Amino acid sequence: MAALEIAGLAKAFDRRAVLHGVDLSVGTGALVAILGASGSGKTTLLRLVAGFERADAGTIRIDSEIASGLGVHLPPERRRIGYVAQEGALFPHLSVADNVLFGLPRRERRDRRRAAALLALTGFPASYAARGPHELSGGEQSRVALARALAPNPRLVLLDEPFAALDASLRAETRQAVAAALAAAGTTALLVTHDQAEALSMGHEVAVLREGRLVQVARPETLYRRPADTALARFVGDAVILSGHAAAGAVRCSLGRLTLAPGMPEGPVEVLVRPEQIRLVPLGELADARARVSGVTFYGHDASVFLVLCEAAESPEELSARVAGHMCPRVGEEVGLRIEGPVTVFGPERRDLRSRRADGASGQKGG
Repeated sequence: MAALEIAGLAKAFDRRAVLHGVDLSVGTGALVAILGASGSGKTTLLRLVAGFERADAGTIRIDSEIASGLGVHLPPERRRIGYVAQEGALFPHLSVADNVLFGLPRRERRDRRRAAALLALTGFPASYAARGPHELSGGEQSRVALARALAPNPRLVLLDEPFAALDASLRAETRQAVAAALAAAGTTALLVTHDQAEALSMGHEVAVLREGRLVQVARPETLYRRPADTALARFVGDAVILSGHAAAGAVRCSLGRLTLAPGMPEGPVEVLVRPEQIRLVPLGELADARARVSGVTFYGHDASVFLVLCEAAESPEELSARVAGHMCPRVGEEVGLRIEGPVTVFGPERRDLRSRRADGASGQKGG
């Protein structure tokens, strides 16, 4: 039995449906990222699991115990759930150690060894115990908030966009530390985020919500390489979508004849090519297509290169590639394009898919 089982969960506010029959399983010790745009229903889902809101329909089971269902609504304090809010919400007048132990019964709040163990789990030396929250960086405050959530040995930890207020460098460092702490504690966790990189890098699985419905639940690699539909392909990373015709393990499109990933449909399709699959080569080398560089956006470590296909003169077809920063071509230059790896295609039935659970979605993220 999974640590968290959600079945047929529905919720509406003022007659406006926010969640529609959501089904989700989270295995013991797994971290599942709930990814969605603003207004997709992800925070409502988290609040229903926490018990802050009552569901209109469906069931929530935590370690086989019904927390929400027909005639049942277990209050938040009886669900044994740790909650990490976006702001961290540390008490400014308490030390780091006192913040960590605050949620414990009063008689246990003087256990400094427990505080030290929890701080060590989240990557802090013992000297941090006496500091005040104002002496910590934003990333450190997020980790203290996690230590506080782990203190009562919860059955489940909910993380509500806990890194949203951090700058880019702190965000990456902090989410690595948080993921490591949760794994070390063996804690089951649900992370809500609108950040695709965050979901893909942290989640053993990623569940994508769109307009209150789960569109796909899959391992990060599967979600990125074989998204459920073209809208999801564009939402999870950059995507080049082209018309084509698939047959006999290959697809013909404006980029040439490309190899299909296994299990793809045949006939008229839309082709997904990720920008990093498009390799720029000098003219004269073997290439799938030719293009002219129309623009470059430089990021340092890499760059986005905007291209216009040379063969599509009547109606110029534009696309983008991702290259290493030191390999930027010049605007106006003509280059050859070589597509690396198999591509995913979408038949008519997958272009506006509303609900799908990917095959093989269960399991832990490797590494």
